[in-house]
Amino acid sequence: QVQLVESGGGLVQAGGSLRLSCAASGSIFSINAMGWYRQAPGKQRELVAAITRRGIINYAGTVKGRFTISRDNAKNMVYLQMNSLKPEDTAVYYCNADLIASDYAAAYYWGQGTQVTVSS
Repeated sequence: QVQLVESGGGLVQAGGSLRLSCAASGSIFSINAMGWYRQAPGKQRELVAAITRRGIINYAGTVKGRFTISRDNAKNMVYLQMNSLKPEDTAVYYCNADLIASDYAAAYYWGQGTQVTVSS
């Protein structure tokens, strides 16, 4: 059994900062890419940022220069530092992991989501 648990969401004023954390636990053999997605009301889930095990990073254009993704491979954790937040960043943020479980089955796992609300 694999679990992803996010933390760090909340309410912040425009221009403020938040840091999201995601911990992967359970029967994990290895984790390839980890990332953050978000879904605003009435919109499709979209990629925010992703990072491979070797540290190759991809950002959505809307967050580049404001958000920073990082990971700790030893702890199976991924982080998202969000600065200069805008009201349009308001969404539920989901952690995602592309991993191989201990039974060598590869799959994508999702966290339960954490709400980020940016007030104007």
